Amino acid sequence: MKTQVAIIGAGPSGLLLGQLLHHQGIDTVILERRSPEYVLGRIRAGVLEQGMVDLLREAKANDRMDREGHVHEGVSLAFNGKMHRIDFKKYAKGQTVMVYGQTEVTQDLMDARKREGGISIYEAEDVQLHDFYTDKPRVTFVKDGETIELECDYIAGCDGFHGVSRQSAPKDEIQTFERVYPFGWLGILSETPPVDHELIYANHERGFALCSQRSDVLSRYYVQVSLDDKIEEWSDERFWEELKTRIPKEAADRLVTGPSIEKSIAPLRSFVTEPMKYGNMFLVGDAAHIVPPTGAKGLNLAASDVSTLYRILVKVYKENRVDLLDKYSEIALRRIWKAERFSWWMTSMLHKFSDDGFGKRIQLAELEYYTGSEAGLANIAENYVGLPYEPIE
Repeated sequence: MKTQVAIIGAGPSGLLLGQLLHHQGIDTVILERRSPEYVLGRIRAGVLEQGMVDLLREAKANDRMDREGHVHEGVSLAFNGKMHRIDFKKYAKGQTVMVYGQTEVTQDLMDARKREGGISIYEAEDVQLHDFYTDKPRVTFVKDGETIELECDYIAGCDGFHGVSRQSAPKDEIQTFERVYPFGWLGILSETPPVDHELIYANHERGFALCSQRSDVLSRYYVQVSLDDKIEEWSDERFWEELKTRIPKEAADRLVTGPSIEKSIAPLRSFVTEPMKYGNMFLVGDAAHIVPPTGAKGLNLAASDVSTLYRILVKVYKENRVDLLDKYSEIALRRIWKAERFSWWMTSMLHKFSDDGFGKRIQLAELEYYTGSEAGLANIAENYVGLPYEPIE
């Protein structure tokens, strides 16, 4: 087999990159070690920055998002029992975010690729990357018991934190930066109307809470828990009572509860790999970086990586701008580290780290300053809706 760009991973970043390149006449093959059903079973993020919304439109995978997605013009930070709304349209130059689940994004991209005849090979076993420091990279994999070789010009590693792409990078060239947080998020999905038309992030003496949503009838809620907690210890009743305790009374009074249809505990970490380019192999999305979900940046950072690599590859194939390939890592990392900072800061400001009174007072002072200052409100708003993508020139 031959292609121009071999994409490892059929999550949203791999599928989005494939669609964008396809529309520029650049041939791609996507390899995924899991089944389509498994990929769609991952319940993940649901807040899309304007930049990602625009990319999905450019990829012609936006019809359902534009029909069913919910545009949010603000978000609330809750502390000391009160909610403080941050108006995106006012403080982020009219920009907004779209609430639309990652599962739906992935389904839409799968459908678009299938409709347009793109090649995606699922349940590809023993994927291995070869010769990516030469001008003739190869990927081998096993499908239905047969070993297949895929020749390509470039390899895009979109296969996540545990994927083969980052593991294939030379150990003496790769550098990682990491911070592991001493707590996790217990999240539930319920077929209940959201408690509010926008997201609520709550700082409480018992720990952080988040009220999110997927649609008018599907809600996603989280509470901070110890890493030692087990799912079995958290009945639905216990969860709802804890959530009500941590959010302001005005929200708790209108909270509609119901049986959970999905429940999980996720640890939090910040992680960055440098560089993101190894010869003609490029790391994209979670293969290169992880953020705590507090700032709603994980999926959106993957999208900005996709945008950067996509626009570089278009210039490479159409204008022979091979010089741009060496700029991918530095361009991507500039935006990544800013998003890492925002996600770390939101996490640090909203979660309970200890019983230290000084630390708690600092959190409250910071929340009071940022929600009571025009500059502070603009800072949160412009970071939350997403910093601009750097042009490729």
